[in-house]
Amino acid sequence: MPLIPSRRLPSSYAPRISHLTRRVRDLMAERRAAPAATPPRAAVVERGSSDLRVASWNMHKCVGVDGRFDPARSAAVIGEFGADIVALQEVDKRFGRRTGLLDLAAVEHASGLVPLRVSADPDGHGWHGNALLVRPGTTARFRRLHLPGAEPRGAVVAELDLPSGPLRVVAAHLGLLRRHRKRQAATILDALTEGEVMPTLLLGDLNEWQPGARSSLRALEPVFTVPDAAPASFPARLPMLALDRILGWPQGLVTDVTVHESPRARIASDHLPLTAWVRLGEAMQETQRAA
Repeated sequence: MPLIPSRRLPSSYAPRISHLTRRVRDLMAERRAAPAATPPRAAVVERGSSDLRVASWNMHKCVGVDGRFDPARSAAVIGEFGADIVALQEVDKRFGRRTGLLDLAAVEHASGLVPLRVSADPDGHGWHGNALLVRPGTTARFRRLHLPGAEPRGAVVAELDLPSGPLRVVAAHLGLLRRHRKRQAATILDALTEGEVMPTLLLGDLNEWQPGARSSLRALEPVFTVPDAAPASFPARLPMLALDRILGWPQGLVTDVTVHESPRARIASDHLPLTAWVRLGEAMQETQRAA
């Protein structure tokens, strides 16, 4: 069985899946051969009055690496983040009717968060699988984006009215082919130019593992700073590839991006979650100068 399953993708995707699978196997072999390293101690981050904790997680339709469909376990992982805003990917059925797979009551009990109603279906939780969880009572305006490519992809652009100021959040799940990701990034950037100037986050499974000039995420750099060095989040049991990202504008908005690597998270999905801090107060000052 391949490390990265095809999931009923078109045959044209086979070379990319095969290449990525080989690369993961090579990295796993290198990791096993290397001497064990002492993991660094997590930095203690003090929270300011205008700071937010955010997270992004491809939850793999609530199916863990053990093959179990377990929405309660997924809700428990979301509760571990202690986040104010969470972007989730793969929260709905992939084919046919896009029915939501989350246990929303369990999610709210575990995390205190509720979903924005971004689905076009009454029983869906996301838009092309992308969901946003926020604090109850958060006022938001959102837009659904269709992203170009051979497979159905989308993004949600939400403008949130928060006590510390406005924040735009883009939740996205980009495609498997580099040329599609570049077009999808351009579509997202076009949507951002149509709104007012405000601090902006991009969170999601961006499906890019190559650093440097070949990275499709370079297409985002007119707005976002995309570091080559990013926490590896995939595959969950032995993370090697930085497929998931949390990016922000202006520079300095996002700090302390970290993989959430709890025992439960390592089993609950094939991706590990990312968490980060958003320094909204400082960013508001930068944004006002840019405007």
